[in-house]
Amino acid sequence: MRFRYFFLLALLCFNPLIIAQQKQISVTNIYTGEFQTQGMDVLRSMNNGKQYTVLSKDPYRGIVSVDTYDYSTLEKVATVISTGDLERLEDFSSYSYSEDESKLLLATQVESIFRRSTLGVFYVYDIASEKLIKINDAKIQEPTLSPDNKKVAYVKDNNLFLMNLESGTTKQVTEDGVKNKIINGVTDWVYEEEFSFVRAFEWNADGSTIAFLRFDETNVPEFSMDVYGMEKYPSQHVFKYPKAGEDNAIVSLHTYDVGRGETTKIDLGDAYYIPRIKWMNHKESLSVQTLNRHQNHLKFHLVDAKTGNVSLLLEETDKAYIDIHDNLTFLADDSFIWTSEKDGWNHIYLHNSDGKLMNQITKGTWEVTKYYGYDQNEDKIYYQSTENGTVNRGVYSVESNGKKRKDLAVAAGVNSASFSANFTYFINNYSSATTPPKYTLHISLSGKKVKDILDNTALSQKLEGYETSPKEFSTITINGNDLNMYMIKPADFDASKKYPLLMYQYSGPGSQNVSNTWMSDRDYWHQLLVSKGYIVACVDGRGTGYKGSDFKKVTYLNLVKYETEDQIAAAKKLSELDYIDEQRTGIWGWSFGGHMSTNCLLKGNDTFEMAIAVAPVTSWRFYDTIYTERFMRTPEENPSGYDDNSPFNYPELLKGDYLLIHGSGDDNVHVQNTMRMVEALVQANKQFDWAIYPDKNHSIKGGNTRIHLYTKMTDFVTSKL
Repeated sequence: MRFRYFFLLALLCFNPLIIAQQKQISVTNIYTGEFQTQGMDVLRSMNNGKQYTVLSKDPYRGIVSVDTYDYSTLEKVATVISTGDLERLEDFSSYSYSEDESKLLLATQVESIFRRSTLGVFYVYDIASEKLIKINDAKIQEPTLSPDNKKVAYVKDNNLFLMNLESGTTKQVTEDGVKNKIINGVTDWVYEEEFSFVRAFEWNADGSTIAFLRFDETNVPEFSMDVYGMEKYPSQHVFKYPKAGEDNAIVSLHTYDVGRGETTKIDLGDAYYIPRIKWMNHKESLSVQTLNRHQNHLKFHLVDAKTGNVSLLLEETDKAYIDIHDNLTFLADDSFIWTSEKDGWNHIYLHNSDGKLMNQITKGTWEVTKYYGYDQNEDKIYYQSTENGTVNRGVYSVESNGKKRKDLAVAAGVNSASFSANFTYFINNYSSATTPPKYTLHISLSGKKVKDILDNTALSQKLEGYETSPKEFSTITINGNDLNMYMIKPADFDASKKYPLLMYQYSGPGSQNVSNTWMSDRDYWHQLLVSKGYIVACVDGRGTGYKGSDFKKVTYLNLVKYETEDQIAAAKKLSELDYIDEQRTGIWGWSFGGHMSTNCLLKGNDTFEMAIAVAPVTSWRFYDTIYTERFMRTPEENPSGYDDNSPFNYPELLKGDYLLIHGSGDDNVHVQNTMRMVEALVQANKQFDWAIYPDKNHSIKGGNTRIHLYTKMTDFVTSKL
């Protein structure tokens, strides 16, 4: 592989006409979608395991449909619903089936609230009768059909509602919902962001009971953002946001008996966080996970919904913290499979219905990165892991006793599977740093490929007309650790010349940037810079993921300290290379990476000459409770951990060129972080560049925003580095 790569590079070096004929990637190319990949939109396996459905959009006729395809032939066999056939139905953007696949839930007029939460107008479509029912004239949240398909539960104005589809009547389950005070059935801002879910209610197996969470935000401090908009006077967006050390919402668990119309509060003792609830197969059995505030003691409870009794199935503790996940399957007898890092690596475990450990299913110095599910008929567990290298992902199967492990899709790169409902087939989505996404159909038991589905050949052909350079993957030894790294060199690279170096990183706990997968928009931007004569490098330092729990959690109580040390040391080591100009080293990052790039420019002012920080945290005191305290505990418990690595506490260290960028409507990392950094630099009489994007959130996009942003960043790099 290495020989082939350098042979290709040598050919390019001695054929300047080939390079000269290729175009350079532009910011406009990237952010007008010219290099967008094709995918399979909203694929869902049917219960029969032989077919799947896909949301299809006809851009020419403006018709949206749900179409059924056959796994074995990949041919379309039916259209379930089409906006072209139903005059009363506007375009819908997503769909979900009822459990028996007799009904569809369709989302229209969807608008974003925060990162994961949305509002929309929803319809229930009965496939047999072609009857269409609007759930509510107003916009609602998280409608979910009952298992018997007769009802739909949803949240409106912070209250839980229940609609009877047969009678058309609606009942209000909770009455006390008030904005910025009480929430029923959906999560508050911090749960949504950090525990990664919005719908906080669940139907039991037969639809007789709903379990839901209630959030009392009364004592949570409010945060406000000016919304500039187009009006004469700005408005304010006010919402509850618990910053590190502040009060969280008081969260409680409740069950609602649908038949009797009665709500019961469940006593979970000293539970501080309730990050997951999930019904077991028995209709009265509810599993509940709780965490203490330090997030290092997890309890897995069994709740008897009929009696309200709570028992402890298992618990885990950790010297640092425990990550919450959705890797949980209950078998027919309510024994369960889930993943844990308790042996130092993320692996799969089998427990009986009483919580007793039966066996550890996977073992090794590698990590399970996705758990796909369990085929009880074949006794096969399907999962994705790093067994073929930490920058790669493979798909595997294993029996519940940990034996007969089988490689299913393990080509170097990232393999991600979507299994049919009965695990007969899976569609593999594969990509690498040199291969755009391609979708193939496989037999699950053997992994044998049946058919090619989609391969993005058109994109590959288009890119042949542009100047691009390959990522060179390697490791670099820094502070006693072998860190994953990639480097991108100009297509006409000449080892006798000196090149400026721009480093990119994110560095957050458990993250990964050095991955053998296809390019994101930022990778295309890096190609733009490389074509202008820069070398781009990325190093995943201590605290990043997929190298075991100890490697990830070494940064506990000192976020960005060791991460910053690793980036500075890596930059110094790379500057020793003959072809790197040690006087022209820059670094950039977004969010956590913006914090990092800022710290590197200040604490590494003898190493870095330039930095760009986009939407950076500048003090962990300004960030939310769940994320920050997971890694830092509270400011009262760990003041030095918060302040020793906050860049506005040492602005006098700035020597190089600094560009600071933020969206004023960032509900996640508040623009307060940038304003405090600006004031600190001003008072230290340090010159710098900065830009604020009005009303833009953490992603800073919309309209021409990304084109403007990356043009500004390009100009800064080319003029300062």
